[in-house]
Amino acid sequence: MKVIASLFLAGTALAVVPPPQQAFQFPKQFPEAAKHAWSKQLHNLNNVLGSLTDEARAIWDDVTALYPEDMAKASFFSSPKKHTRRPDHEWDHIVRGSDVQSVWVDNEQGEKERELSGKLDTYDLRVKKVDPSSLQVDPGVKQYSGYLDDNENDKHLFYWFFESRNDPENDPVVLWLNGGPGCSSLTGLFLELGPARVNQHQKLDPNPYSWNSNASVIFLDQPVNVGFSYSGSSVSTTTAAGKDVYALLTLFFKQFPEYAKQDFHIAGESYAGHYIPVFAHEIVSHKKTNINLKSVLIGNGLTDGLTQYAYYKPMACGEGGWPAVVGRSGCQSMENSLPRCQSLISACYDSQSVWTCVPAAIYCNNALIGPYQRTGQNVYDVRGQCEDTSNLCYKELGWITKWLNQRSVMEAIGAEVDSYDSCNFDINRNFLFQGDWMQPFHRLVPSLLEKMPVLIYAGDADFICNWLGNQAWAEALEWSGHKDFAAAEMKDLRIDQVGGQGRKIGEVKSHGNFTFMRIHAAGHMVPLDQPEAGLEFFNRWLAKEWA
Repeated sequence: MKVIASLFLAGTALAVVPPPQQAFQFPKQFPEAAKHAWSKQLHNLNNVLGSLTDEARAIWDDVTALYPEDMAKASFFSSPKKHTRRPDHEWDHIVRGSDVQSVWVDNEQGEKERELSGKLDTYDLRVKKVDPSSLQVDPGVKQYSGYLDDNENDKHLFYWFFESRNDPENDPVVLWLNGGPGCSSLTGLFLELGPARVNQHQKLDPNPYSWNSNASVIFLDQPVNVGFSYSGSSVSTTTAAGKDVYALLTLFFKQFPEYAKQDFHIAGESYAGHYIPVFAHEIVSHKKTNINLKSVLIGNGLTDGLTQYAYYKPMACGEGGWPAVVGRSGCQSMENSLPRCQSLISACYDSQSVWTCVPAAIYCNNALIGPYQRTGQNVYDVRGQCEDTSNLCYKELGWITKWLNQRSVMEAIGAEVDSYDSCNFDINRNFLFQGDWMQPFHRLVPSLLEKMPVLIYAGDADFICNWLGNQAWAEALEWSGHKDFAAAEMKDLRIDQVGGQGRKIGEVKSHGNFTFMRIHAAGHMVPLDQPEAGLEFFNRWLAKEWA
């Protein structure tokens, strides 16, 4: 769902080895495979620690001294989620990756090649037809749910598919991803852009602005151990997660070829600013694919930390179009901290090493996000206080979690875990520990722009991935159309009305395949705060208005 500031400061710090006098013990029922992976990680850690330069050691010592509480709360691993695997006969379809990979065809040169590229032999896709009337999420709309299984690595990703309400035979297909890292995309389903929302009475309210109004949408819980997904192992880098997503889409479109001929798009928000460039790059890297990828959409994303972190102080201090949240001394502290933060991120970009990227994330998050968070204001919306700290400032998340944990709901969609949580904080820490947070994934965007349109949109009341930083990195990106895009004029974005000027909902600039949108009066989650505006730009983007 979000880049979670509370995790930044309360737990997403480096995992450190316990002092020698504290005997390490694995959690009960910890799988043997996970124990082996843990032992291997410790061995690798010891090797790397021995090769650190004096400068790198100094950075670690300095960060440890500055933020001892963060270091103490870190952890190396997450316990596997309790689950009960359903027998094969309970599923309506099972697609074996080994069967898909075994299909060979003749290419244009008359040579034999696999019909579809990629290492798919260890993957299966299990599919369940969801009865629309059983849950009343979107009555009358065809739905499927199930798991992508990586049998070799004991990984199981949950998905829920909703067919378009309009013309599913011709409407595009969209994959939606929430962020975190470690937050379920069912948050997007039930809080933002899905066909129904959960209210405080545990009832469902229909959403007339659902993004499946004119597109079929797949909501995916990834990486493993997020939402209804589970594993005895772990995924803690965006690149590793991309391999799983490619397999899921390939097997899904193999099972449902009626959707494979449509245009396909990837959309998401927050840490999806990391996910989407990598996932799209993984797809286009394959020569033979059944994934008809046509564009990507990133909403309030974290993509280029070096550029974006410079805009925390302006956004917090009244330069983003909304009143200041942080006082004068806090603003000065943020300004003073920026040079060192950017120096650390630059070092991460240069080396892309865990040992430079982790200190950059810890220092920058504390120095530039901490002053804002300590005000008690909602980091996802500068217009109000954090309502519910136990649910990332949104009480609705508690309602959604309670509804999804009903046995009847889990049975209807084939969920195999014992319980659902909207976010897994261990996943968040593990991604940080692997140095993923500050990786320069924006460098993948130029190659995407050569092949497809890319949309960066941002609600202008968000702090954590604010519009100032998103516009700045988009304008700074080096690509063939860089100068013309940077110089392009921001134009009014209005509700499209026949025969007249519709209500203004934001501003947009576009050149070539690159588009940036500022959506007015929306926080981190545009479809939640401005549902009509969200559906408006989404439909027009799919209609290729700016392509």
